[in-house]
Amino acid sequence: MKEKETLSRFKGASRYVLDNELAKIVNVSMALEMPLLLKGEPGTGKTMLAYAIAENLEMPLIVLNVKSSMKLVDALYQYDTLTRLNDSRFGDSTRDVSNIEEYIRMGKIGRAFTADRRTVLLIDEIDKADTDFQDDMLDVLDQMQFDIIEVDKTVTARHRPVVVITSNAKKDLSDPFLGRCNFHHIAFPDAEMMQRILKVHFPRLEEDLMQASIGTFYRLRQIEGIEKKPATRELINWIRALTADPDFKISSLKQGNPPYLGVLFKKSPDLALANRIFGVN
Repeated sequence: MKEKETLSRFKGASRYVLDNELAKIVNVSMALEMPLLLKGEPGTGKTMLAYAIAENLEMPLIVLNVKSSMKLVDALYQYDTLTRLNDSRFGDSTRDVSNIEEYIRMGKIGRAFTADRRTVLLIDEIDKADTDFQDDMLDVLDQMQFDIIEVDKTVTARHRPVVVITSNAKKDLSDPFLGRCNFHHIAFPDAEMMQRILKVHFPRLEEDLMQASIGTFYRLRQIEGIEKKPATRELINWIRALTADPDFKISSLKQGNPPYLGVLFKKSPDLALANRIFGVN
């Protein structure tokens, strides 16, 4: 691995609205070569931040979607024993069956380590993994290397990736894990920030419709008993639905009769509750 990567500064991206504090912690994390842990409720832009960093710094993005059953070795590499067995049985492959290395496939972290250029590595929803996975993964990211035991080989990162880790805070992360990351909590956007976000996605949206849709959206989020509150992506899709309907009138929002609630609420009990409150059959 090169001792020092050229330091670039993240300044935001074409479709990502960035505040100053978030920009600072991203750049500090890159300067200190530390993973950036992002927490916040779903829909606050945690995942999209990694995409924005990759776009702005012109780096490839590699995404590791963490699952509860995932083992760390799966994120590092996989030994394709089935293909080797088939090659051995049928003998119709150009691969050398005696060379196990030909059957090693890099996982997402392995791909980031072996890439020809620096990458952005997004480790999405780390809170789904168990504590051992979390701590062992940070050991690998600290050392920037891991072992492939089947071939007695150590893989060392050619370039240190920019590491972004997200958590929906569904499960507590260990203190050692938290101590080895820079941390930033992305709060749900307030109405002013949401207006800035919508202007990026809908630069020609009428001001009256923008204000009415934002006001309605935040009232809907305040309904008591909702399990999954609508997030920014639902608001964007909802406005797309409103503007695509030639019969839609802004007055329906102002009169408290919002249409297309199914675009905002993705769980049946939530949708039923919203429909009851707004008198929709």
